[in-house]
Amino acid sequence: MALRELKVCLLGDTGVGKSSIVWRFVEDSFDPNINPTIGASFMTKTVQYQNELHKFLIWDTAGQERFRALAPMYYRGSAAAIIVYDITKEETFTTLKNWVKELRQHGPPNIVVAIAGNKCDLNDAREVLEKDAKDYADSINGVFVETSAKNAININELFLEISK
Repeated sequence: MALRELKVCLLGDTGVGKSSIVWRFVEDSFDPNINPTIGASFMTKTVQYQNELHKFLIWDTAGQERFRALAPMYYRGSAAAIIVYDITKEETFTTLKNWVKELRQHGPPNIVVAIAGNKCDLNDAREVLEKDAKDYADSINGVFVETSAKNAININELFLEISK
């Protein structure tokens, strides 16, 4: 069976749930008291997709502004970038658009960009409409998925979509 390695980086503001998405995908667990990432963390997971094995090399970057300058080290050479926003915080969706601009200017030419609206379990506190995010993802030819790391909603689907 063929093995494909896919370098993936997660980008987005602090507190949007990047580490929680990675933990849910790799360990199938959720920690409500997870500490903010310093610099970046690295995890791997191999999954079978059709007749191939896909080994995800996942770089989870820190969301704090002071670590932002480090991001190009992680997205350089990536097959995909998952840019995460919190559906309950409009400003995290605004920041996401800056990440997309930066990736388009400085990232690999054919990087797959996925937009992940995390915390969809908090629909009552929603500030970003799913339609607006989907329309934006379509406008940049990106993948769009709403996720909940807490409730394990669409986490595997997110990684499956980028591996296609």
